[in-house]
Amino acid sequence: MKKLFFLFFVLPVFAFSQDTLAGHYKIYSVAKQKTVSLDDISDDMVNADVLFFGEEHSDSTDHFLEYTLFKKLSQKYPEKTALSMEMFESDCQNVLNEYLSGFIREKNFINEARAWHNYKDYRPLIEWAKANKIQVVAANAPNRYVNMANRLGLQSLEQLSAIGKSYLPPLPIDTAEGIYYNKFLDVMGGHAALGGMQMFQAQNLWDATMAWSIAKFAKAHKGYKILQLNGGFHSEEKLGTVAQLKKHAPKLRVLNIATFSDESFDNPDWAKLSKNGDYIILTDPKLPKTF
Repeated sequence: MKKLFFLFFVLPVFAFSQDTLAGHYKIYSVAKQKTVSLDDISDDMVNADVLFFGEEHSDSTDHFLEYTLFKKLSQKYPEKTALSMEMFESDCQNVLNEYLSGFIREKNFINEARAWHNYKDYRPLIEWAKANKIQVVAANAPNRYVNMANRLGLQSLEQLSAIGKSYLPPLPIDTAEGIYYNKFLDVMGGHAALGGMQMFQAQNLWDATMAWSIAKFAKAHKGYKILQLNGGFHSEEKLGTVAQLKKHAPKLRVLNIATFSDESFDNPDWAKLSKNGDYIILTDPKLPKTF
């Protein structure tokens, strides 16, 4: 009965989406510089451990593709697939586990796991995981500690209790420099807009916590294929969270997907795009992002 309810709730939305989204996106292999399918990416995971999907949080096409890819991975690698999400914070892992196990109601889960305001976009993934007994990692840093780092700097985290520190990666956290810092400056509008290093340090806390969450899960679950969902900036060019993951688990094999709404939709500008990931998903900027 539970599975029938899930199918009734979710499938009409995605049946509509699948019929209408064909012209909204194209998936390109950077290595081959040609279009590929989600099946190709799923097949490529035979030689990888973690697949980063760098989404645009408000793009319905991205959410549809994430759900479809998650299903394909779980079917191709049964009982060896996990989902890791920026959208849930590490101190909510137990609440997430309780919902996936069927112990608590959805409304309690949404409230107590502090689900994002657009949880409806991620609900199909959670329900698929629940129906198929797939583990989901609440990967992100608790927002109160991100805010703390943004106000007081990363060193302030050393003052937390053992319980507080248990939700974070080992301290101290290295602050990335070089390319990633320059990208962050460019996005934020330069040094004057930052008002100090704390904002960039908070960004590094996000990245490091997600990386640590993935590394811990991978260590405890050998041979799993982990799909990590996060905002595109966290994993573009295999910087941010990907670079932090390499510090904690250098032997993990990583693929990444970068998504863009770009004018080169039909004729990719490889000089501009190829550095961003193993796979690029381009969406048509002339079409709506949400539906």
